[in-house]
Amino acid sequence: MRVELIQYTPEPEKVVASAAKLCYSPVGVSEIMEKLEDESAEKFIRILMKMGHMSPVEHVSFTFGIEGISRVCTHQLVRHRIASYSQQSQRYVKTDDFNYIVPPAISENPKALAIFEEAMENSRNAYKRISGLLYDSYAEGAEEITKRQMGAMEKKAIEDARFVFPNACETKIVVTMNARTLIHFFEQRCCNRAQWEIHGVADEMLKCVKRVAPTIFEKSGPACIKGPCPEGSMSCGMMDEVRLKYENMV
Repeated sequence: MRVELIQYTPEPEKVVASAAKLCYSPVGVSEIMEKLEDESAEKFIRILMKMGHMSPVEHVSFTFGIEGISRVCTHQLVRHRIASYSQQSQRYVKTDDFNYIVPPAISENPKALAIFEEAMENSRNAYKRISGLLYDSYAEGAEEITKRQMGAMEKKAIEDARFVFPNACETKIVVTMNARTLIHFFEQRCCNRAQWEIHGVADEMLKCVKRVAPTIFEKSGPACIKGPCPEGSMSCGMMDEVRLKYENMV
């Protein structure tokens, strides 16, 4: 997988600190911004996060380009509703030879891998055959077909042929979340009980934002790094190891 932070609010920590300070200040935001030093912004953000005063954190957002993940992963990702998503379309993009993601457990089992690869190849062949048959049926009887009509018929054919695609199909997506949503996302998806692929995506996203807003995301990660494990009897039982991992994450 590839996770890249492609854009974010400039000076995110200064923006958050200024927004929070405005709540308690008689002066305007411009004056607050001018006087705010990096050190004081960091100190104020730590106080803010400890208090749980989270609304100012919503003023900064981060946009990621994510590639090399499966549709299984994006089905989970888009359940996080306070966010914006733009995903590569299977309706408009013809993918005769789609790439696919192989789960580690399958790749490590030769017999399972052989069955999996056969299923992927069958899906590819079925997609090609179905889209070809549908295109031919739409073109049947036409004496002359313009380039525009050809494009429309192909689009119509692949929008139904895509129904044979597996969840393993590789996809690309652009995701934008504000910092508060990201913190919640990390609590849910950096957990050891999260599915392995979205867990990996969440870890990479966290590394990206820690580089540009280290104080905001200083305590980010699964919920257990800030308190008891919320999973109860379903806990992974590795809280000490998990805390060490996220404390040292850069």
